[in-house]
Amino acid sequence: MLCGSLDDISYNRAMNSPQNPFDTPHFKQALSRFPTGVTVITTQQMADANPAEWGHQFVGLTASSFNSVSLTPPLVVWSLGLKSRTLPSFQKVSHYVINVLSDEQLPLCQQFAYGEGDRFKNVNFDLSHQSLPILKGALAWFECRNRSQYPEGDHIIFIGEVERCGFTEGSPLVYQQGSFSGVQQLAD
Repeated sequence: MLCGSLDDISYNRAMNSPQNPFDTPHFKQALSRFPTGVTVITTQQMADANPAEWGHQFVGLTASSFNSVSLTPPLVVWSLGLKSRTLPSFQKVSHYVINVLSDEQLPLCQQFAYGEGDRFKNVNFDLSHQSLPILKGALAWFECRNRSQYPEGDHIIFIGEVERCGFTEGSPLVYQQGSFSGVQQLAD
């Protein structure tokens, strides 16, 4: 596979030839042009995690790798890097909650992305049916059974079967080209 701008690519050129190795940084730049919603995924602390290190019985992380898969059954997908310190918990739990953030929740996004220690400090949440955090102010939430996991490349792909969900009105937090923003409606 070869990535480059349309000006740089000859469609007749051989893919992955020794003269044209795959350019990972260029690939990341190309991917960054696709805007994604931002989520915080929460669950119980499991595995060998030290509760004192986390400061809480829950773990959570910011993720933009979320999407729908199927309506029947109701399935969603997200992925987590193999080096994430939250990976052992997400691999072992029976359920997790995917919280879709609003454009007013950038500080929350950053707290779960970069926070050390207790990422839930000063975070308002309700508990789901499975006693997992549903973040207050989230545009939508999906309580999922941890249905299946697939290792691919440097990530684990999680398929969640949605058992319960909820939503409210508002504008989503969006991530594109290394920046966060909201969205505007376009005129018809």
